[in-house]
Amino acid sequence: MPIIEIRLSPTFKRFLSSGQASGVLLLSCTVVSLVIANSSRGEAYLHFWHAKLGGLPVEAWINDGLMAAFFLLIGLELKRELCVGELSSVRHALLPIFAALGGIVVPATIHFTLNNGTVTQPGIGIPMATDIAFALGVLALLGDRVPASLKVFLAALAVIDDLGAIIVIALFYSRSLAWDYLGASLAIFAALTILNRLRVMRVWPYLLVGLGLWFAMLKSGVHATLAGVLLAFAIPFTPKAEDEASPSHRLEKWLQWPVSFGVMPLFALANTGIIIQQDVVSLITSANGVGIFTGLFIGKPVGIVFASVLAISIGLCRMPLDLNWKHLLGAGLLGGIGFTMSIFITNLAFPNDALTISASKMTILLASLAAGTVGFLWLKFFGQPDVVDRDLETMDYVVETS
Repeated sequence: MPIIEIRLSPTFKRFLSSGQASGVLLLSCTVVSLVIANSSRGEAYLHFWHAKLGGLPVEAWINDGLMAAFFLLIGLELKRELCVGELSSVRHALLPIFAALGGIVVPATIHFTLNNGTVTQPGIGIPMATDIAFALGVLALLGDRVPASLKVFLAALAVIDDLGAIIVIALFYSRSLAWDYLGASLAIFAALTILNRLRVMRVWPYLLVGLGLWFAMLKSGVHATLAGVLLAFAIPFTPKAEDEASPSHRLEKWLQWPVSFGVMPLFALANTGIIIQQDVVSLITSANGVGIFTGLFIGKPVGIVFASVLAISIGLCRMPLDLNWKHLLGAGLLGGIGFTMSIFITNLAFPNDALTISASKMTILLASLAAGTVGFLWLKFFGQPDVVDRDLETMDYVVETS
């Protein structure tokens, strides 16, 4: 019988192991934020996040500042996947690429159909995104009940999904452009590229110049956090993913814990303090709310599975030998966990409508909870791998197929 061996890199193992803990922490912060916001201290709690610090609200420093580190980490992960990971081979990359595109287009189409021509049409980008930490956290809870290649597939899908969200943010959620600062941003990125070409292998010069890129992007009207993605692609990456001499690898390794256990929990605390009033509850059933919930909970799995079926049936790619359609449906359900990126896009879509923002965030939480729960239960009962020998210590997998 042919044997397929899937070896997970140490970086990817750390990514998986941190996903479960960070997902639990994110969920805990969300619950704490909701409870405090709806308690007697709710007004003071919300006032804290809106209080000015250096001319900007604390919430803005988190969403526009610290989240740049989150986008930097996403950019580094995407670069690694493109260079040496699942996306480095066209044959391996095609299935998650098609699945991710389906998971972007179908939810967006659902929301657009329900909200076309209304004031909530800008919310079209909200149900497009998948939260990597939560989705992989659910898979981590399932342990060896699911195949290793499903974890790789979902991670690749989520990374491509985030890339799509980043493009949507850049194209459709930028304010009026300040061309002088935009030109400065391009000049600074060119300087970063020169550092790369000169093979500058220390991380700090890139981070120092990257601060200038972040400031210029902030002033340009393009969302400042996108500076993190551009910086990630300017930092040198060596062919060996685990090469300690690679600045990209060192920075990704260093950022994983601060982002997972610092930036993202702060983001959750600052952005999920929703006061549950009657107006918020009624807006959940509005066209925008239905579009978000349906897009995430139904549109994501339908889009992911349909695009996968299409790509496989016309011969563009093939199903990994230790996966089946039940696994892909489970991955599609987990793809409906929007959370971080969906909440982030919500803030950009409705900058001057606090009530719609609160209702959208509440809908995202409900849809993500439903998708995560159903996805977990589905894979728990139907996601068992084929005959697999597992070394739990090294997470090396050997799959035997007839």
